[in-house]
Amino acid sequence: MSVYKFVELVGASQKSWEDAALNVVAVAGKSLENLRIAEVVKQDLVIAEGRPIFRVRLNVSFKYIHEDEEANVGWGVS
Repeated sequence: MSVYKFVELVGASQKSWEDAALNVVAVAGKSLENLRIAEVVKQDLVIAEGRPIFRVRLNVSFKYIHEDEEANVGWGVS
């Protein structure tokens, strides 16, 4: 049985909303394993000192590994 957890994360970029979303996924991928889906929940634009800052809010899902599954990693059991 597989279980997935969702977390809400916010990213920003001076280039685009797409770049902001990619930043979120890149940073989250460094500490969360088995990322599955990133869903854009909200986009907004902040004007700071006359420059746009693109922000996105994402729901990011990853597979939750149970303690008993950790012992079976690499054995083809999921």
